[in-house]
Amino acid sequence: MSLHTWFAFFVACWVISLSPGAGAIASMSSGLSFGFRRGFWNAIGLQLALLLQIAIVAAGVGALLAASELAFSLIKWFGVAYLLYLGWKQWVAPAGDLATETVDARRGRPLALVLRGFIVNASNPKAIVFILAVLPQFLESTRPLLPQYLTMATTMVAVDLVVMAGYTGLAARVLRLLRQPGQQRLLNRIFGGLFGAAAALLASVRQATH
Repeated sequence: MSLHTWFAFFVACWVISLSPGAGAIASMSSGLSFGFRRGFWNAIGLQLALLLQIAIVAAGVGALLAASELAFSLIKWFGVAYLLYLGWKQWVAPAGDLATETVDARRGRPLALVLRGFIVNASNPKAIVFILAVLPQFLESTRPLLPQYLTMATTMVAVDLVVMAGYTGLAARVLRLLRQPGQQRLLNRIFGGLFGAAAALLASVRQATH
């Protein structure tokens, strides 16, 4: 991959990562609920799912999944259900969750947060279709493909990790400003509603016709 092509892809990665989506909502929710150091594990899970999606596309399986109506629908509706579940959990979370150390230890464990982030990204079939549409545009057919996919995967994950860390850290800073239960409850419900909106957007996604 030439430097010029890589730089174009690098810029595209920033645009893609900065665009609000379920991953950004999950990152901010984790930062609010658990603080930066603990909530950052959610971003790790997001990147593991992203690596899996890139590997699926690189292996050629992505095209099969994109073409399969059943596979597309199963992944999509699982993702919708999971986002609604996260939204409900955030909506009903006790106000004290944001300002005290009394968060549910099981939900705040690193492995649980990694799994949460992984499911949020992995259960979005639109991401596979999107990667399938974007990555080939930056591939140089005259050069070996594997090194190019590895370079793009490293670049995409590094950029997205920085952006999700920023979302997590920004939300964690807000955590310090919340002292009143009413403020905490309002923010919980805002993020619960955002998860619901993300679920509605995912539900509206239709498989591309061929």
